[in-house]
Amino acid sequence: MTGRDNPVHYLHGYTEILADISSTGRRLTREEIESRRALGERAAEAGHKLRSLVSEHLTAARSAWPHSAGSADTALSAVQQVIDAFAEGFERAQRQAVRQEEAARREFIDDLLYGRSDLGRLAERSERFGLRLSHDHAVAVADGPSAYEEGDPAPRQVEQALIGRFGARNILITTKDGRLVCVAPGHQDDVLGYFAKQAYAATDGGRIGIGRPQPGPGGVVHSYEEALNALELGERLGLEGPVLRAADLLVYPVLTRDRQAMADLVLDALGPLTTARGGARPLLDTLTAYFDCGCVAAEAARRLTLSVRALTYRLERIHKLTGANPADPADRYTLQTAVIGARLLDWPAQAL
Repeated sequence: MTGRDNPVHYLHGYTEILADISSTGRRLTREEIESRRALGERAAEAGHKLRSLVSEHLTAARSAWPHSAGSADTALSAVQQVIDAFAEGFERAQRQAVRQEEAARREFIDDLLYGRSDLGRLAERSERFGLRLSHDHAVAVADGPSAYEEGDPAPRQVEQALIGRFGARNILITTKDGRLVCVAPGHQDDVLGYFAKQAYAATDGGRIGIGRPQPGPGGVVHSYEEALNALELGERLGLEGPVLRAADLLVYPVLTRDRQAMADLVLDALGPLTTARGGARPLLDTLTAYFDCGCVAAEAARRLTLSVRALTYRLERIHKLTGANPADPADRYTLQTAVIGARLLDWPAQAL
C-alpha cells in the first residue's frame, strides 16, 4: 500500500518525536499527543487494524533506537505515551463509527416498520442490513411483561439462538416500542416459528403475534401491522395460546370493518341484558364461556365455577331477556356474532 493507505503514513513524525525526547528527556507536548490521537482516528476510519499499527510503532521505535541518545526509560515512556494516545484516538473513532451504525440501523428499522421512507430507497438500504425487500417477508412481534431495547438480554438471547440455527442472512431481529421483532423471508415460516419459541422463553411466557407474508418493500410494514393487530385481538378477546397468527384471525377484522353495523347488532341482540340484576356483564360472560367451549353446558359451568343448574338458569334468563335461545342453532349465530362484537368493541364498558 502507498500514500494514505500505507500504515507507515500514520506514524508521521513519530521517530522525530522519539529522537528529540530521548535526547532532551522531556515528555510529549499536548500538541504531540493530540496529533497522535488524530492519526489514530484517521487510521481507524481508513479501516486499518490497531494491532498491526501498534506493531508498526514498536518496529519503528526499535529502528530509531540505535540512533537515539539518552536513557532507555525516557524513550520507552515516550513510546508508551505515543501508543496510548494513538490507541485512544483509534478507539474513539471506532466508538463513533459504532454509534453512527446504530443510528443508521435504528433509522432504517423505524422507516421499515412505519413505512415512512421512499420504498425504492428503503429497498436499497435494506441490503446493508441483510434483507432483500423485493421478496415476500413476514413479521413476528413478541410482547413480554416488560419493555425491551436492543442490547437487552432477551433480544440478544433470541438473536443468538436464531443466528445459530439459521444464520444472519435475510433475518432481522430488533426491538420496537418495547417489543421483540423478527423480520424473515415469507417462505421461511420455520424461522418465525422458532422465533416464537425462543421469544416465549426469553420473555417468560410473553405472547407472539405473526403477520402474513406480504410482497415488496411495503410488505414488511403490512405484516408488522397484522402481527400487532393479532396481539391486540388476543388481548381484547382473551384468546388462548401464546402464538396468534393473523391468518387465523381474519374473521375478526371482517366483523368489525363496519363498526356501526356491529355496534347496532350488539345493542339490538344484547342490549336487553343491561336490565338484568347485576347488569349485562355476568350474562355476557356466561355466553362467552358457553360459546367458547362449543356450547357444552357442563364445561361452561366449570369454567365459570358454577353448577350446571345455575348455568342453565342463566341461559334461560338470557333467552327471556333477548328473545334468542343460545341453545337453538337458529339463534346461536346471531348471539355468538354479537358476543364477539361486544368483546371487540369493549361493550358494555364502553358506550356504543
